[in-house]
Amino acid sequence: MKIVIVDTECANLTSVKFAIERLGYQPVITDDEAIIGAADRVILPGVGTAAAAMRNLQRKQLIEPIKALTQPTLGICLGMQLMTAHSEEGDVECLGLIPAQTKRMQVGDRPLPHMGWNNVCATNTNPLLDNDTDPYCYFVHSYAVAKDDYTIATCDYGDTFAAMIRKDNFIGAQFHPERSGAVGRAMLKRFLENAL
Repeated sequence: MKIVIVDTECANLTSVKFAIERLGYQPVITDDEAIIGAADRVILPGVGTAAAAMRNLQRKQLIEPIKALTQPTLGICLGMQLMTAHSEEGDVECLGLIPAQTKRMQVGDRPLPHMGWNNVCATNTNPLLDNDTDPYCYFVHSYAVAKDDYTIATCDYGDTFAAMIRKDNFIGAQFHPERSGAVGRAMLKRFLENAL
């Protein structure tokens, strides 16, 4: 199986690579359009700001190739937010793969970023999480996607937000599966091995 991690020049590239390697696979980190297009599974990671990540994708001429992907594609953290139409973080147009908006979290007197372990509630249409349990996953973010028709898992932190979203072959996770222990390993394994 050809597994590609898109080189967004973000800080979690190697941690995602190591997580996939621990499952017995050899992923490739690349910004080569042809290699990305030929992959069986594509992972779009991200840490940092939406504006910087979109600038990187634009400079690498990867926006249209990513939009054209038909194979299962997983966005992680900022990578999920890049899948939406727009982010308030830097007021930037994103990839528009999933018609959602990324907005600054409204959390009352709770601290931002939302950092640490939190409970995730999956819908019965979620192909990557067991919906019979409410797993704990690791989050680090100050922006989030509101719950809508594309939400396949939610989380509460001052307000309910989308912990996972999906449209067609594109799936996003706001949390970091590569840092979420056994739950994250199981989720990545399902993404790599199951028909989606």
